[in-house]
Amino acid sequence: MNKVILMGRLTRDPEVRYSQGASQTAIARFSLAVDRRWKREGEPDADFFNCTAFGRQAEFVEKYLRQGTKVVVTGRIQNDNYTNKEGQKVYSVQIIVEEIEFAESKNASAGTASYQADSRPSPSQAAGDGFMSIPEGAEEELPFN
Repeated sequence: MNKVILMGRLTRDPEVRYSQGASQTAIARFSLAVDRRWKREGEPDADFFNCTAFGRQAEFVEKYLRQGTKVVVTGRIQNDNYTNKEGQKVYSVQIIVEEIEFAESKNASAGTASYQADSRPSPSQAAGDGFMSIPEGAEEELPFN
């Protein structure tokens, strides 16, 4: 079985390209910094993983993820070994993303722990049926449709 689950932050904005051909497929590449739970003196605080997402996951990455966004990635590890121009064997590994989701709220990623007054409807805006009304434009912010 080849399965990996990582939680970390994007180290830079993702790079997204589309394949050529009749059915263009989105391909997103990004790097994920994953904090180490325990570290020895002199060792790094985090590990960095190159990730690649295809199709709908890549479109999600392109639309919603930016440098610093904290996400949970589920996927598989794939060897990406090759021989360079000097004839040396280069060994590398990448994560092929199968699932991706946010690991924190948008406000938490911006460094604010509390909700902004205008980002959440107040109880006074409740509709007659006991449910709060959805503010204008909120549907555009949802990652699912």
